[in-house]
Amino acid sequence: MRRVAASFAVSALAIALSVSGALAQKKYDTGASDSEIKVGQTAPLSGPASAYSSIAKTQAAYMRMVNEQGGINGRKINLIQYDDAYSPPKTVEQVRKLVESDEVLLTFQIIGTAPNAAVQKYLNVKKLPQLFAATGAARFTDPKTYPWTMGFNPSYFVEGRIYGQFILKQHPNAKVGVLYQNDDLGKDYLAGIKAGLGDKAAKMIVAEASYELSEPTIDSQLLKIRDSGADLLFSAATPKQAAQAIKKLYEIGWHPVHIIDINAGSIGAVLKPAGLEASKGVISVGYVKEPDDPQWASDPGNKRYLDFMAKYYPDGDRNSSFNVYGYITAQLLVHVLKACGDNLTRDNVMHQATHMTNVPLDMLLPGISVTTTPTDYRVNKQFQMATFDGEKWERFGDIITDQAKE
Repeated sequence: MRRVAASFAVSALAIALSVSGALAQKKYDTGASDSEIKVGQTAPLSGPASAYSSIAKTQAAYMRMVNEQGGINGRKINLIQYDDAYSPPKTVEQVRKLVESDEVLLTFQIIGTAPNAAVQKYLNVKKLPQLFAATGAARFTDPKTYPWTMGFNPSYFVEGRIYGQFILKQHPNAKVGVLYQNDDLGKDYLAGIKAGLGDKAAKMIVAEASYELSEPTIDSQLLKIRDSGADLLFSAATPKQAAQAIKKLYEIGWHPVHIIDINAGSIGAVLKPAGLEASKGVISVGYVKEPDDPQWASDPGNKRYLDFMAKYYPDGDRNSSFNVYGYITAQLLVHVLKACGDNLTRDNVMHQATHMTNVPLDMLLPGISVTTTPTDYRVNKQFQMATFDGEKWERFGDIITDQAKE
């Protein structure tokens, strides 16, 4: 009898240890469970920046694919998306709803510089990840001040600096005019191009003109820059205004060297509306493959992207850079969540996001991957210059890796 009791006690202890061990292996914060991971997002599904809405639609389609394939370690992703119309007060309202009513584990890819800035302090006070914010402003890759915020886009300042260095090398005698959006996006680009031009900036930049996102046109700003004698224009603009600028230059017969920022590089959302002939010769940078470029016809990553678009977002423009962007950002989120395993706490989400080493994404250009550290939150810091030939972007030069912290 004593032997049976002892055996029972040992078995009970083993079961208890097994149960406690299983429980110890799983850690959840609000927004995660055995069956679900809640992710929140705001996006301009309407309003002046609605061209970006396809990014959110692609991301939603990607999550449908992941869930159909079994989810993340058996958990379905519940991506809750709200329209903020690119209006910061609306972003604040919607993000509070995501956090306090929907109780999401994290926010993902809130779109836009001003919308992200409006909720950055709130999310950091809440210690809730503002993951892969869709902006390249420097304040979103500042782990000392905002440890819960990580931007996705290449740094606007660094990108601007690259353009400045390019101008010095290729157009050393240029008279530069800068059109920029009057927010952190535009101001970071302006500071970056000045840093790239160095001590020649004051002499080379002959005009600066800012615009508000709410302005219906930018005609007066462009005429001011033209009348300054500028022969090189840098447009630090979002899609609507970038398309307006390209079209207006063509209409008035002004043909400066025209550099546009990476946010305005979509053929479908910017260059086609502006006019392909008008867009010919525009210069920018890139870090992703063009899906319809013949050189990627047999590329496995491009094939996976095209198959995804055909099945899960057939109404979307598969050649749109916005949809490529939506695809790779969703792919990176899934990478981070998979790396979290059964430890789905907000701390671990940030730990995994800040310890990525050479992570490949299907649509990144060869030689480009994602590496982050706890002191370097920049996801994308590699570029290749490109010029638009009237049909597609033609890459030129080597991959440029920015080594500086910012």
